[in-house]
Amino acid sequence: MQIIKPKFLHRNRRALLVLLDTVSVTAAYLVTWILISGRESLYSYRSLLFSSCVLFVLCFETIYVVMGMYDSLWRYAEAYEFFRCAVASIIALAIFLGMTLLIYTERRIPISVYLMSSLFAVSLTLYTRLTYRMLRNTNLPRLTEKKNRVMLVGAGEAASSLLYELNRTANKDESNIVCIVDDDPAKIGRTIMGIKIMGGIEDIPELVQKCDIDEILIAIPSATDDQKRRILGVCSATSCPMRMLPDISKMLSEGKDLIAAVRDVRVEDLLGRDQVELDTEGFANIEGRRVLVTGAGGSIGSELCMQIASSHPEKLIMVDIYENSVYDVQQKLVHMYGDKLDLDVRIASVRDEEKMFSLFEEVRPQVVFHAAARKHVPLMETSPEEAVKNNVFGTYNVARAADKYAVETFILVSTDKAVNPTSIMGATKRLCEMVLETINKTSNTRFAAVRFGNVLGSNGSVIPLFKSQIEAGGPVTVTHPDVVRFFMTISEAVSLVIKTAEIAHGGEIFILDMGEPVRILDLAENLIRLAGFVPYRDIPIEFVGLRPGEKLYEELLMSGEDLKKTKNEKIFISDLEEIPGEFLEKLEELRAIAESNDSDKTVEKIISMVPTFMIEQYNMLTERSYSHDS
Repeated sequence: MQIIKPKFLHRNRRALLVLLDTVSVTAAYLVTWILISGRESLYSYRSLLFSSCVLFVLCFETIYVVMGMYDSLWRYAEAYEFFRCAVASIIALAIFLGMTLLIYTERRIPISVYLMSSLFAVSLTLYTRLTYRMLRNTNLPRLTEKKNRVMLVGAGEAASSLLYELNRTANKDESNIVCIVDDDPAKIGRTIMGIKIMGGIEDIPELVQKCDIDEILIAIPSATDDQKRRILGVCSATSCPMRMLPDISKMLSEGKDLIAAVRDVRVEDLLGRDQVELDTEGFANIEGRRVLVTGAGGSIGSELCMQIASSHPEKLIMVDIYENSVYDVQQKLVHMYGDKLDLDVRIASVRDEEKMFSLFEEVRPQVVFHAAARKHVPLMETSPEEAVKNNVFGTYNVARAADKYAVETFILVSTDKAVNPTSIMGATKRLCEMVLETINKTSNTRFAAVRFGNVLGSNGSVIPLFKSQIEAGGPVTVTHPDVVRFFMTISEAVSLVIKTAEIAHGGEIFILDMGEPVRILDLAENLIRLAGFVPYRDIPIEFVGLRPGEKLYEELLMSGEDLKKTKNEKIFISDLEEIPGEFLEKLEELRAIAESNDSDKTVEKIISMVPTFMIEQYNMLTERSYSHDS
C-alpha cells in the first residue's frame, strides 16, 4: 500500500478538512437519530432522514466556509478558534431549523434530534481539530535516540512555553526534560505537560542525583538579580552545565526562536547587579558631530567606536599607536557601514605633543573620548616613568589640544583605582583627573571623567585569565581569598561614557552605581563550575598573594566626596577636593623626572602630588619605603 506523503497532505489540507468535517457532521446526525428514534426509524423515515441529513451537512459546511474555519492554521489554534467553531455551529443550527420549518411542513423531525445532533456535531468537529493540532505539534522521539536528561528550574509561563516548543520539535532538540523544580509549594507534586514538579530550589542537588540529570535549564526570565544569584549558587554545587532562558518578550521583539534563544549561563549572570539599561540608539551629542577616540584599538576604545558609529556621526577619527588592533576595528566598521560612515584612522601616540596638536588642527573634532592609557597595575610598578609619560602627559597633551582647538566635550576614561590609590597606575589616573579639573577652570571645553570598575572580557581582565587556566586544567591562581572587585560589561561601560558626554557641564567625575563588589574567589569557583568541573577536586585553586600595587578592595569614591544625582538613577556625579594652585608647576617637575627615567624619583614625585595616595599600604605591597614628604 502506498503511503500518503506529507507534501500531499499539505497541498490538499483544505479539502481533507472539509471531507473530515462532512463525515463528522453526518455521523453526528445519523447516530443521534438512531439513539433517539431507534433503528426502526431509519427505514420508516429513510426519505426524510436522507434529505434532512444532506440539508444539515450543507448548512454546517457552508457556515464553516463563510466564517473562515478552513483558513486558520489549526496547528497553532488557541481558545479563539474553538470559540469561533462553536459560534459557527450555533449559526448553522439556527439556519437549519429555519429551513426545516419551511421545507418539512407535513412530517417533522423531532426537535430533540436537531439539538442533540448539533451538539454532537460541534463536539466531533472540535475533537478533530484538537486531534489535528496534537498530531501536528507533537513529534514523538525515537526510542533509540539518546537525549540529555534536563532539569527545568521554574514552573511559570516561560517554562510552559518552553516545554510546548520542546514537545513540538522533539526530534530537533537534544533536551529531554525529566523533572521541574519551583519554590511555590502549591505547585510541588503537580505536572506541566506530563512533567512532574518534584521540589524546590534547595532540592536541586538531591534531585540531580536522584534523576541522573545531565543539564540544568533555568526558565525564570523575570527573576531578580538576587534570585538569580541564589539559583545559580545552588545549581553550581551540582557541577551540571547550566543554560538560561532570556526575557521572552525581548526575544520575540527581536524575532528569535524560543529554543534557539536558550543560552549558556554567563559570568555576567553572577555579578550580583542589574545591568544598566541606557539608550544607545542615537546619542544626541554624537549624531552629526566629528568624534575622536584615542586608544581606539583597545577593549573600551573599540566598543566606543562601535557604539559611536551606530549613532550617525559626521566623522569618526580613530587614534591608536598599535596598528594591528585598530586595523581590526576599522575592518569591522567598514564591513558594517561601508560608505555610510566617514572613518579616519590615524596611527599616533598621545605622548607625541606635536602630533596631537597637528591632528586636532587638521580634523577639528567636536567630541573627544580619551581611552588611551597604560592599565596593567603590576607592570606599571616596574616602569612608573612609562605610566607617567603615557597616562599623565598623554592626557595632558590631548586635553591641551582639545582646549586650543575648541573641542566641545572631552571625556576621560578613568578607573576606580584612582580612588585612594595604592598603585602607580591608579595614582597616574588620579593625576589625569586632576589635569582635567585644572584645565576645565579656564577652558570653554567641557572636561569630565568617568570612573569604572573592572570590565568583563577586557584586555588584562582576570576572567580571560581564569578561563585559560581552566582550559589548561588548572591551577586557577587567585591573589588573596578575601580580595573583591567591582565588575561591569564593556557595553555598559561604553554606554555610560557616551551618555556622560551628553550630560557633562565640565569638571565632573561621573560614577556608576555598580552594586555590590564581587569576591574574586567566588568568581573563580563559579567559573570552574560553569565549565563543568568541581573546584579544588577537578581544578585546583592557588593563592599567590597580592601583586605590587594591588589592594583587597577597590573604591569608587574618595573619602569625603559627596554624590549628586543625575537623570539616570544609576549615574552619579562626584564633587572633588580643590586642586592646588601650583599643580601645573609640579606637573612640569614630574615631566622632567619621568623623562630622566629615574623610577624611584618618579614614584616619590607621584606620591607627593596625590594627597590621597595610600602610602603605608603601598610600602607594604611593594616592600619599599616612601612618604608624602619625600
